[in-house]
Amino acid sequence: MSLSKKILNTISIDEYSATPKYLQLSDSILRGIQAGTIGKGDMMPSINEISFEFDISRVTAEKGYNHLKGLGVLGSVPGKGYFIKQTDHSQPLKVFLLFNKLSTHKKIIYDSFVETLGGKAAIDFYIYNNDFALFKRLIEQRKEEYTHLVIIPHFIEGEEKAHEIINTLPKEQLIVLDKIIPRLSGKFGAVYQNFERDIYTSLEKASEPLAKYDTLNLIFPENSYAPPEITEGFVNFCRDYAFDYRVISDIDQETIHAQQAYINIMEDDLVILIEKIIAQSLSIGQDVGVISYNETPLKRLLLNGITTMSTDFQTMGRAAAKLILSHSKEHLENPFYLTLRASL
Repeated sequence: MSLSKKILNTISIDEYSATPKYLQLSDSILRGIQAGTIGKGDMMPSINEISFEFDISRVTAEKGYNHLKGLGVLGSVPGKGYFIKQTDHSQPLKVFLLFNKLSTHKKIIYDSFVETLGGKAAIDFYIYNNDFALFKRLIEQRKEEYTHLVIIPHFIEGEEKAHEIINTLPKEQLIVLDKIIPRLSGKFGAVYQNFERDIYTSLEKASEPLAKYDTLNLIFPENSYAPPEITEGFVNFCRDYAFDYRVISDIDQETIHAQQAYINIMEDDLVILIEKIIAQSLSIGQDVGVISYNETPLKRLLLNGITTMSTDFQTMGRAAAKLILSHSKEHLENPFYLTLRASL
């Protein structure tokens, strides 16, 4: 078997993985080096070979090689190609990362997590789209041996069974992000949100601008993966501060009323809400108040600024990585912020 073919056989690209393919490529090569399959001075397959063999773009293949050059693993000779420059780079950590969905906010967590770990970890990243059956299958069918298992447990249905699956995992390897579901046993690391307290304290901080509205409305869709603790915190605040309130399951069926404020949880509902407000010629921040969950750059600019309440996603990713690097089993409550803008 030629050296090029031998190296190609060490590389694997998983179409079902959410890990960027250039990182799958570079991680495969690093594993080959650690296993002794690839040695110092070995010439690597060309960019064209990698692109053809694994059905990825030349840009992706080149990005994978450039990532390894940045780590000092690969060198290149003009006209000849890439070669293994040094083999003493190690990735002692192997992380199975399982997110409920891929969104702007989850990408911030992922990027912060990867950046904080640096080059110390190979990461296999999967998405289960809030589907309990897929979540269960991905955990049970994982093939690699991992040093750490990092999981965000949010489900549209089936959460009552999730602890049974998660409790089968070695707790010394487990880190739970965003939400700690009931009945998890053993000592594991966690970076979590206190959903009930977060919305309560944020609304307290917004009580002065909220005072001009008669009714507070929480838009909380049925069959949502959003934690019910959000509703509990909202209702408790409204009762404690004597606000009339409603929990709306379908904003699409609602008529928007003046002198009321609306809090949306899901991004799609914000679009519908704003369209309805504009269609009824109401003024946001004057006739109607709007608060949106989860900060994004667009909300800073939209309609002179949308008030947001949001967890610090960057801190969550960084904190999870630090738990891994420090071998800690701490449970850390993630920061949550209210940002007042013109929409309230």
